[in-house]
Amino acid sequence: MNISGNTVLITGGATGIGYAFAEKFLAANNHVVICGRREDRLLGAKKNLPELLFKISDLTRNEDRKELIEWAASSFDGFNVLINNAGIQRDIDFTRGADELVSGEDEIRINLEAPIALSAMAIPCFAGKKEAAIINVSSGLAFVPAARMPVYSATKAALHAFSMALRHQLAKIGIKVFEIVPPAVDTELNPEGRAKRGNFKAGLTSGEFVSSVMKSLQADVFEIGYGTTEASLRASRSELDESFRRMNTRW
Repeated sequence: MNISGNTVLITGGATGIGYAFAEKFLAANNHVVICGRREDRLLGAKKNLPELLFKISDLTRNEDRKELIEWAASSFDGFNVLINNAGIQRDIDFTRGADELVSGEDEIRINLEAPIALSAMAIPCFAGKKEAAIINVSSGLAFVPAARMPVYSATKAALHAFSMALRHQLAKIGIKVFEIVPPAVDTELNPEGRAKRGNFKAGLTSGEFVSSVMKSLQADVFEIGYGTTEASLRASRSELDESFRRMNTRW
């Protein structure tokens, strides 16, 4: 993938990994547009990176998804890269029934339904363009699920499967599909869960992670891991089962 000269739309681009992508793509001479639900965070990102453009968008709503892609396509002739990064992560204990499941944000709509819908809407815009790409941010938990985050893990496993199938389909029309597989990164994801675990720190910043990813994108590595997730991408079933056992021993 040519990492310069693109027009890139990043969902959830105001913080964390999405913001790091915005920073790196701007530095590589791209036009970058971010979206999110929180205007204050979008304005904060633009204050730090004045070249950024942004749009307030609630990706749980299909109307907002459609409006976002139509706006990007009509406003930027060169729109050719979509990064499906927006996501939420929740600890949910199913031994308590449905209470925790229904009391918070819908991980399935944000983590899985939105990337699928946005990809489908963007594909007609990308057809025939050079270096067109869809980049899906999944998770190491797609391969080794965390029992305390069962729905999040499931959405990321589904996003992995979707990315594989979509890559195979879109190769016919020249659109590349990448999957980014982060390990634990120090971001604002699941602050309640991290607090319960003593304000867990992974020791890996978004900037460090995305710097590595940019090199792999440039080399057309279509499934990109880092550290433990790099190993998971190549692990056998028995190795993944053992990783699952170790990760979830305390559950």
